[in-house]
Amino acid sequence: MKLDLTVLAIPAFIGGMAAEYAWQRTHPVDPGTRAGDYEFKDTMASLSMGLGSLVAPYVSKALLGPLTKRGKAGKTVMTIAIGATAATTALDVVRKLRSDDFGAAGVADWDTRALQQTQSPAAPSVKPVLQRITGRVGAIAVASTALVVATEWGARTAGDNVFARSPLDLGDSAVVATLAVLGWDFIYYWNHRFDHEVRWMWAMHEVHHSSERYNLSTALRQPWGDTMTLYIPYSLLALAGVRPKHIMNARAINLIYQFWIHTEAVRTVGRLERFLNTPSHHRVHHGTNSEYLDRNHGSILIVWDKLFGTFEPENAQPIYGLTTNVDTFNPLRIASHEWVDMFKDVASANTWPERWSYLLRKPGWAYAQRRARLAKAA
Repeated sequence: MKLDLTVLAIPAFIGGMAAEYAWQRTHPVDPGTRAGDYEFKDTMASLSMGLGSLVAPYVSKALLGPLTKRGKAGKTVMTIAIGATAATTALDVVRKLRSDDFGAAGVADWDTRALQQTQSPAAPSVKPVLQRITGRVGAIAVASTALVVATEWGARTAGDNVFARSPLDLGDSAVVATLAVLGWDFIYYWNHRFDHEVRWMWAMHEVHHSSERYNLSTALRQPWGDTMTLYIPYSLLALAGVRPKHIMNARAINLIYQFWIHTEAVRTVGRLERFLNTPSHHRVHHGTNSEYLDRNHGSILIVWDKLFGTFEPENAQPIYGLTTNVDTFNPLRIASHEWVDMFKDVASANTWPERWSYLLRKPGWAYAQRRARLAKAA
């Protein structure tokens, strides 16, 4: 059985939170003036999400594993995806034929009486009904297709499978272990950046940003749905000859490092701020201030942000949470609300480019589209 260093680190996580809480008690401030202070319901929500993230991989393997084996389950979901896609396309054509714009095409402005005679009295009500039906079937098509793609991608890019096909084997050494950590850190930067720039990935990742508090318990507020998204595979390291055990250790080191940077107790670490990701840099990442959005994606190193133009120093006090907060401590609601909202948006779309844009474009684009749609309906 493979030893997961993150599980071994759980006592250190608990000790770190206890030490931070003790520091807060010895450095009191006026209630409500320090976002790092622990609040019982928020902390329990974060710990629940953390525990759920340990169980989620086993649950997803049991539920989604059959989809990758090309058996009955996989064929069923593929059939649903193809059928729903075909049905949505057909309904799009029907809606176009029934639309007022289509009925008016080619009719002279002066011939309004002829136009009125060709329109069914039921047409105004038929169009919204077709819109709702098309939207729901379209959402099923997108969801089932995304599920097939994500599970197949995950299976094909698993580290053990890729390493078995690689002609390279770098062996075991401190140099290889270090290269694994640096390689993971580089790939993590891009995946973390995509977490913020692709809504499909944001639906999974925004769980981690949902707390309006910022303390060590926030580090444990982890998502449950990472198997439902697409990532640049860390198994690229296996393709380069890094053994899977070094890749798994690099993952654990990456996660363990990120724990301590979720605090307001440490203001600066001096010259190390230049190249390491620190509490100051990561507070910026969790800030909803306009200048802080989508900044400082690094894990251990901050140099990637400086190289690729996403670095922002901490100047103003960050305001934590989401641009629109979820306002709940229910772990199920925290884990699912963005997925639900995303597919509601997909169901509201009228074309295939718009449907897939709600998954693949930036979250800000999707939210702007929703505001415009709601304003138009008001």
